[in-house]
Amino acid sequence: MQVNKTSFSERLARLQTPPIMSSLTGIKHGVERETLRINPNGGLSQAPHQVSLGAALTHEFITTDFSESLLEFITPPEVSIDKTIGQLKDIHKFVLSNIDEERLWPMSMPCFIENQDAIPIANYGTSNVGKMKSLYRVGLKNRYGSMMQAISGVHFNFSLPDEFWQQWLLADGEQLVNKDSISAAYFALIRNYRRFCWIIPYLYGASPALCGSFIKGKESKLPFKKLGKGTYYLPYATSLRMSDLGYTNSAQSGLNICYNKVDTYIESLRAAINQPSDVYKKFAGKKDGNYQQLNSNVLQIENELYSPIRPKQPTRSLEKPTDALDERGVSYIEVRALDVNPFTAIGIERNQFFFLDVFLLYCLVKPSSLMDAAQYQETETNLNTVVARGREPKLELTCSAKAIELKEWALQLFSDMKEIAEILDSANKTDDYSVALEVERQKVLDPSLTPSALVLEQLIEQGIDNGTLGLNLAESFKNELANVNYEYMSADELVKQAELSIQKQRLIEQQDTISFDEFLSGYFHKVDDK
Repeated sequence: MQVNKTSFSERLARLQTPPIMSSLTGIKHGVERETLRINPNGGLSQAPHQVSLGAALTHEFITTDFSESLLEFITPPEVSIDKTIGQLKDIHKFVLSNIDEERLWPMSMPCFIENQDAIPIANYGTSNVGKMKSLYRVGLKNRYGSMMQAISGVHFNFSLPDEFWQQWLLADGEQLVNKDSISAAYFALIRNYRRFCWIIPYLYGASPALCGSFIKGKESKLPFKKLGKGTYYLPYATSLRMSDLGYTNSAQSGLNICYNKVDTYIESLRAAINQPSDVYKKFAGKKDGNYQQLNSNVLQIENELYSPIRPKQPTRSLEKPTDALDERGVSYIEVRALDVNPFTAIGIERNQFFFLDVFLLYCLVKPSSLMDAAQYQETETNLNTVVARGREPKLELTCSAKAIELKEWALQLFSDMKEIAEILDSANKTDDYSVALEVERQKVLDPSLTPSALVLEQLIEQGIDNGTLGLNLAESFKNELANVNYEYMSADELVKQAELSIQKQRLIEQQDTISFDEFLSGYFHKVDDK
């Protein structure tokens, strides 16, 4: 096993040197928030994506995910946390003012849905690239069912500035600071994130309950309890969204995606994209003249890999994510383990930004050895344990093959992170990072303060269904956002963005010169050449 050349305390001291510490003010964030459009009665909207919101294929800030009814709001990378929050509010306000009487579902697990055919698959127009995006989603429906795809989450994008990498990596003994050394450092962060990411659903999991329609007809070994008319919950669950019921794929458990180096990650991911599946070959070819999936492999494309974190590099038109990583290295990381925060109108609160900055920087500074298959499996088991039983008294996890109580391990992490928070406070002339850390530490000392506990407390004390709570919150947030002012993106600017996106989509459609069959063949021929 590779071990970092220096200890945590030595790396921490290096972080405090003036050139490196001052560069920490350049950390950037972006947010991708998913949310379902619902009718006033709490049911899933069947209306298509509103023209007034623009074209989902080409809009920079407002798009759709799996379904026409599943919106995704994207903020550009920004240094200012308050600016990102303001932009997110502006987008929410604009959307709510353009979807008539509909609301935005404020929870990760879906609202009441009659059956999976009541979830309309996203439509991206008549271009080849638009048809490919829709077909990918048809493949997801056939492979996993649409219910799982209707789950919402929040993705948190995080990057360190070039000035930081120049100073940090040279001080770490690197001879050259380039895409390879930066990618290697990001992958060290990712490995530590995998080791410690069970803390994320514990602190931010907010889906301990779900609507009975979600599990109708499914077999589950989980010991669900029932309340209200049709709500099912686990007493100590934190994030059913992250459980086997939710947005995971047990079929991928044997893929052995390697997080040790960018090269091995790309190689193992490409292998999965080219690995034929005995399970999915039944969807091969066309049915009634239409394809049923992009291909019959274990993964149709890279995005099908479910992971609580991804290394990212912005892609160019029709460029595959692995090609972008191969050519230009890791540019930022995407944290994918966050439930929608149901107690805020935009799905994420200010405090979470500061804590995640501390946590992710800790994952970078903490020495990070390479992982073998057994260590990787340990991280998976810990995560699965916390999502289903995270608030269980005296719950034990496994650290380096030894049992340890969650509370004890979490407090050790918080003790280490305290120094990271103080360095970020010093760099930014604030106390926001230390304050955020203490808020989260209190949840370790008192599990009743966690979002999952607060959700369950409301459901049980009021004797209401998950759907009733979600609808009440959706109504409250619609009113709240109607009464706030635009901060960074005006209504006029967002109208222009919508119009521009429609023009861009039309241009893409006009430029197609080959059939969809030829387009697909050409796209995947390039994959096979890798």
